[in-house]
Amino acid sequence: MAASLVGKTAIVTGAGSGINLAFARLLLRKQCNVVFADLALRPEAKEVVAVHSSPSRSPARAVFQQTDVREWPQLEGMFHTATKEFGGADIVCPGAGIYEPPFSSFWHPPGTLPSRDPRNSSRYALLDINLTHPIRTTQLAIAHFLSRRRSSSSSSSSTTPTPLSHIIHISSIAGQVTPLLAPLYNASKHGLSGFVRTLAPLDPHHHIRVTAVAPGVIDTPLWRDNPEKLRLVDDTVGGDEWVSAEEVAEVMGTLVAGDREVEVISSAPGGEAKASGEGRRRVKVEGGLVLEISKGRVRKVEQFCDEGPKGAGNTVGKMGIADREILEMLGEEGWGV
Repeated sequence: MAASLVGKTAIVTGAGSGINLAFARLLLRKQCNVVFADLALRPEAKEVVAVHSSPSRSPARAVFQQTDVREWPQLEGMFHTATKEFGGADIVCPGAGIYEPPFSSFWHPPGTLPSRDPRNSSRYALLDINLTHPIRTTQLAIAHFLSRRRSSSSSSSSTTPTPLSHIIHISSIAGQVTPLLAPLYNASKHGLSGFVRTLAPLDPHHHIRVTAVAPGVIDTPLWRDNPEKLRLVDDTVGGDEWVSAEEVAEVMGTLVAGDREVEVISSAPGGEAKASGEGRRRVKVEGGLVLEISKGRVRKVEQFCDEGPKGAGNTVGKMGIADREILEMLGEEGWGV
């Protein structure tokens, strides 16, 4: 992986924390420059950017571009920064995302707490961030990659191979499962996985590879800083298990490194994983690929007849509490009025 990422540049939205920060760290270790595009950086992200602030301190550089991903001009600004600082981007990860609540919430309509969506805004912030922003960023990335190639082809030999460019998205197991608690979040991740599959032909025809990871329950601030979510996790012995952000980042690194294949878990009849040392296979890394990441497992999510997520790192054992609360709330007078 290391040789193929040396000297390249990535734009990562949401790099101030969580999976995106873990991915940015991995890229920097592989000597890939990173544009950290986020509203703000958590202390640990500030430290990473500081360490990689100049070529004298690190072989790869990191720069922070303050970015509200809901604002399209600011998305364009990420690419301007990448071009100014590094000559352009080779990898784009529109990874910024939020859960519901506390931003948008289907069960707490706009104008009612804890939703932060104003009643007259005519939009859901969650969909702007989780779905519209990655779609618009992908448009910008494709235009950016093609423009760079046209510029370079005019000054280089026509026999030079076309470089492979990457757009990697962060979907979720919520792109398959449908907990009642989060209809907007579920819809955004279903939509994102479908969007990635739609763009599969860009890989063989234009050398632009669009892929996605679909993590399970990840130990990040998205969970840890949300008490309403955290209370649903069964932390007893034998209960739910966390997947680390670093586990997800490792798989993302494989997908953008140009590897031809990746090892995934296969399934025995009935959907159960085979014994250790068995039940593994290698699948081709290509546009449209969606990989589920759970505890110690990587699985290809098939477009049709997929068995769905299961096992450690894919469960939220107390989700039924939230389901009951929602159904009871709907029986109260005045909901949504």
